[in-house]
Amino acid sequence: MPRQIVECVPNFSEGRRPEVIEQIVDVVRQAKEEGLAVSLLDHSADRDHNRMVVTYVGEAQAVAEVAFRLARQAQALINMEEHRGAHPRIGATDVIPFIPISGITMPECVALSKQLGARLADELAIPVYLYAESATTAARRRLPDVRVGQYEGLKEAVGLPERRPDFAPAGEPRLHPTAGATAVGARNYLIAYNINLNTPNVEIAKRISKNIRESSGGLVNVQAMGVDLAAQGLAQVSMNLLNHKATPLYRAFELVRAEAARYGVTIGHSELVGLLPLDAMIDAAAYYLQLEGFSREQLLEVRMISVE
Repeated sequence: MPRQIVECVPNFSEGRRPEVIEQIVDVVRQAKEEGLAVSLLDHSADRDHNRMVVTYVGEAQAVAEVAFRLARQAQALINMEEHRGAHPRIGATDVIPFIPISGITMPECVALSKQLGARLADELAIPVYLYAESATTAARRRLPDVRVGQYEGLKEAVGLPERRPDFAPAGEPRLHPTAGATAVGARNYLIAYNINLNTPNVEIAKRISKNIRESSGGLVNVQAMGVDLAAQGLAQVSMNLLNHKATPLYRAFELVRAEAARYGVTIGHSELVGLLPLDAMIDAAAYYLQLEGFSREQLLEVRMISVE
């Protein structure tokens, strides 16, 4: 039987305290030292967003076990009553997605997410909302819909029928008093991509985001929001590209540039959060260099790997 390899990209509501960031990331490192079949690929934190993204990969059950340990560590170190940041969030561990890589199907990753969701509620008293492919209702497929009202609003709304968690601690539905709630699900790979504008006017970033995101009639497979990067004196268009093959990275970039020009604004720079597939960068290079008939097999590193 082939190994079931899963990627996990949990997001945490902490991007400002280096010591806390390291203690959370160390959970993955320590798990590997203990013999669990997981490997840390990347982690990145942002002060304005006050958020950290960790990327690791490994065998399915080991990945799920580490996800639980990460949530437990975040619960111990992050108090949502004190958290402030530009990025929407509902809990200390805001979201845990499972992405099938090889030897495992999407339905099997859905089952993995439900297994973890039940455990978070039962053992850590953290309510869980299933989203993406794991969602139990159409209204919860999109993460922005799960996050409506954020942590503060969800504290009041958690008891409403339409906002009741999929997994909850015993008794009445309620958020954990310091760790809040967590969204858990299975999904395909996405690219977290931000474009920083040469303006501090966040209203411009919000207007651009509205025009480019799918939910407002923009690009398909694109989620976007305007973010105030106060520490840098910039406004940001923060995006998730849910399918880079259907909507390439360069297309999102060019539409943001065109929309920004309407307001007399230019792009300062863009940034990736976490990792992205090689093909996404190849597509961008081929587009901007106007390469005719280009193939990924023309890349030296790709060709070398194929003959090893």
